[in-house]
Amino acid sequence: MFGAALSAQDIPFIKIAQLEQWLNAETDTVYVLNFWATWCGPCVAELPVFEKLKEKYATKKVKIVLISTDFKRNIDSNVKPFIKRKNLQTQVVFMDEPNPNDWIDLVSPEWSGAIPATLIISKRKNKRFFFESDVTFKQLNKKIRSVL
Repeated sequence: MFGAALSAQDIPFIKIAQLEQWLNAETDTVYVLNFWATWCGPCVAELPVFEKLKEKYATKKVKIVLISTDFKRNIDSNVKPFIKRKNLQTQVVFMDEPNPNDWIDLVSPEWSGAIPATLIISKRKNKRFFFESDVTFKQLNKKIRSVL
């Protein structure tokens, strides 16, 4: 119980370099990167989808990361309590870059910057699927299975 509460308080801050590492990883791991914020209704509504995917693929080479785009000043006051309240088990990180335009095109040149947005990527299999909208379990599961 203590470990779960502690993990809910730990939100690593990432930079562009970490994002590039996931995008360019020459491994068998499939990365599912979801860009969201606590103030975004559709983002919050789809969080159970990622929790379900985390459970389904727990024994597979699938890494699901929820990348918060909340304001940095709100991490302690909003994001951490939100994660604890929702009991999120999926890894949450914070994109600690002041200008989203510096990294949005890395995720997808088609991305306007609107959230929610989700990228599924398998560099080794040269597969990328990008969604600039909320997504269903069925949509994501189908794409993940196609690259495993």
